[in-house]
Amino acid sequence: MVPDSKPVAQTHACDEPSAFQDALVGWFRREGQSYPWRETTDPYAILVSEFMLQQTQIATVLNRGYYQRWLNQFPDFAALAEATEDDVLRAWEGLGYYRRARNLHRLAQVVVADHGGSMPETLEDILALPGIGRYTAGAVLSFAHDQSVPLVDGNVLRVFARLFDYPHEVDQTEGQKQMWSWAETLVPPAHARHYNAGLMELGQRICLQKQPLCQECPVSRFCRTRRPEELPRKTKRRSTVFLDEHVLFLLEGDRLLLVQENGRRRQGLWKLPECSQDGREKLALLYKAKYSITHHRVTLHVYGGPGRSGVEGSWVSLAEVPALAMASPYRKAVDQLLSDAGDFQLNS
Repeated sequence: MVPDSKPVAQTHACDEPSAFQDALVGWFRREGQSYPWRETTDPYAILVSEFMLQQTQIATVLNRGYYQRWLNQFPDFAALAEATEDDVLRAWEGLGYYRRARNLHRLAQVVVADHGGSMPETLEDILALPGIGRYTAGAVLSFAHDQSVPLVDGNVLRVFARLFDYPHEVDQTEGQKQMWSWAETLVPPAHARHYNAGLMELGQRICLQKQPLCQECPVSRFCRTRRPEELPRKTKRRSTVFLDEHVLFLLEGDRLLLVQENGRRRQGLWKLPECSQDGREKLALLYKAKYSITHHRVTLHVYGGPGRSGVEGSWVSLAEVPALAMASPYRKAVDQLLSDAGDFQLNS
């Protein structure tokens, strides 16, 4: 579908790179949004924002205070390197994809041990750090140091696919190579900070996935596609998997029974213990909620009642529970059930 008002391309961005760069940088300087990580050149603060914004929306990171709380608790690489993993995971709680927090923690330790507590300033050295890929390395170097380094994230990918009318799947090897090739060709020798930020913001605010605002696009005269809503093309997503999860809520005086997770995604986080099919037939359903994780849609069932034979875990003081790192679905369940319980205690 072609928006009625979509301007027709007049030239190719790679034929007039300076004109393309100037148009984008000029627009960003006039219209760019103000975010805390754009008001600093501190590599650590920028890196924290990049880790948090992987697979998490800006509104979530900012409006719920994750970014500022993190910087208050861990203001630099040294503070983060000295923290315990439990403290790191607790501070990250609610953002999900906890491997990001572990990689950031490990990265801080490497920076302190191998680089004197300062982020390295070469692409090769940054790429050698834990959890760093080409995009994050480019973001740190361009936003912190204004180095002429390309980057490609989901927003840039969408902009390039439309800008060059790329008909192939962008998440395949050839598609990725082409996107990075265009990024390398077009990144300017100066003002890369504003150029890269503008490219990303163009995808966030103008070159939208649905109903792109072509008439408002500052680089519309370079955009070659006539079907923006059909691009970019990607491989078919995995089918949604629906799962049921059954766990126990057991209180003993002022203690709650919890276990630590062993799975790759949430390793080390605390949760309610699993409830067997035989066990839950004798218990009351206390809480039920749905949550999503990757392509899974999970219905969480929480049971409670007399008897806890054969249930393994750790009895944790209720006073200690708020400080434990716990995935959001369990935190919400525990908070709700403790609130409902009040002084009531489930007896064995």
